[in-house]
Amino acid sequence: MPRLLVPLALFAAIGLAQAGEPARFGKPLPTSAPVAVADAVAAFDQHAGKPLRFSGRITEVCQAEGCWMVLEDNGQSARVMFKDHAFVIPKDSSGRAQVGGVLSRKELTAEQVAHLQEDSKGLAVSPVEYQILADGLELEAAPKS
Repeated sequence: MPRLLVPLALFAAIGLAQAGEPARFGKPLPTSAPVAVADAVAAFDQHAGKPLRFSGRITEVCQAEGCWMVLEDNGQSARVMFKDHAFVIPKDSSGRAQVGGVLSRKELTAEQVAHLQEDSKGLAVSPVEYQILADGLELEAAPKS
């Protein structure tokens, strides 16, 4: 997506979220029921390597570009990387989200750990982590006050 269109897509997505609809990025999510991140990690072999729909609460977002986030559920987390950097999300995204993607377990190099720590403003990064390579994302709309 050309860099000029990214801000326009973000504003359109934010407008949808304010209207009570989820903000959508990338491709449509799989139609299957979402699997909570904690359940996916607990039964890793059953869920890894195939396109599924995952859910959790956003705990971190890349502060450099908005090109990844961390989803947490019941004390377990997975870093969500956006496939081919096809989209970015607002750096202040929070709340619950669902993603369509493929779960894996990655051993990170020292350089990758350092890069992710820099992007997350110094927060701890484990050298072994669960990741979801996502091609679609839905951010739940904030409740209206």
